[in-house]
Formats: sequence, structure tokens, C-alpha cells
Amino acid sequence: MFLFTPPTAEQLKTFLESQARQPLTYTAEGATRLAAALPDGYTVDHTRVVLGSGEAVFRRACAALRRWEMFNLGWLTCHPCDTPIEVGQVMAIVPWHFGFWSLNACRIVYVIAEERRFGFGYGTLPAHVESGEERFLIEWEASTDAVAYDILAFSRPAHPLTQLAYPVARLFQWRFAADSGRAMRRAVAAGEGTPEK
Repeated sequence: MFLFTPPTAEQLKTFLESQARQPLTYTAEGATRLAAALPDGYTVDHTRVVLGSGEAVFRRACAALRRWEMFNLGWLTCHPCDTPIEVGQVMAIVPWHFGFWSLNACRIVYVIAEERRFGFGYGTLPAHVESGEERFLIEWEASTDAVAYDILAFSRPAHPLTQLAYPVARLFQWRFAADSGRAMRRAVAAGEGTPEK
């Protein structure tokens, strides 16, 4: 769905309701959970950003992921901003590009909640310009004590405009990966000195 003005709360609500029970647009559900099982025929993107080290950084990074800070980019947002990280939750990814907004629907298909890893994967629904899955993961490495923000995705165009302008779509995907990493670094740094829960 493309708009020339920012989507209203009512438009977002209607959009999400229309997508809530729709099927995923790909068959390899959960494939990003195990990177070795990624399907053929898709473009794969992988970005890893070190956020710092130690348990305090890990906890702040997990909290930032729960707040969807990786989508706090100015030119791209996620709605609802307080979507719980739970399987089945549906959200709209809303980028602004070339003077218009687009609404893209995703559903959380799995959650990772381990002692040193926290994250989730979401998959595309019919109202999305791409087809595929993306994983967002915070990982606290036992061997180095480093805390990393890791994005893994596979995708391919699912809309005629995306197919027509695929090189431009790829630029936005690369921009998202870079900006998302910076947003997570800012969020973790902003939490320094805050009592951990």
C-alpha cells in the first residue's frame, strides 16, 4: 500500500486487521533461525554490528530490541511501536522514500530467548513489497564477551514496482542494515548508567 501522506492511526489499524490472518508469502518459515537452511532463489543479506561487551551491554541491547529501536530511523518506522516480541504478532513496516510512504506487513514467526541470545524472526505477508524472512538477534559471545546485533534476511521482490526498481530496493535494504546498526548502538550507549532490571 502506497500513500502520499503519512498513514493515520485508523489506516494502520485497518491495514493490520486486513493482514492478521493472511498466510506468509514464502514457504521456508523459520529458515533464518538456522542460517544453513536458507532457501534457494532469494537474495541473502547478513549484517553484524558489535555493540560492546559484557552482561550490562547485553541486557541494554535486549531491552532496545524489545522497544524496536532498530526501526527508530526517521525515514522508516514500525507500527505499533510497542508490539510485543511474541510469535503471531503482526506489525507494519513503514518506510518513506521518494516522497511517499509504503505499508508492509510482517508477522513474527519465532522468538529466540536464551541465556546469551535474544531475538526473533518475522516473515512477510501479502501486503509487503518483498517476500522473505528477517531475523534480528542480540548475541553475547562466550569466548570474547562481545555483544553483537545480527541481522540475517532472505528476500526477493513481491510487487511489480519492486521488481522494476530492484537495484533501488537493494539500496534501501543496505541503508536499513547500516542505519539499524547505528540505531542500536545509540540505544545501547544511551542506556549506560541506567540501573539494569
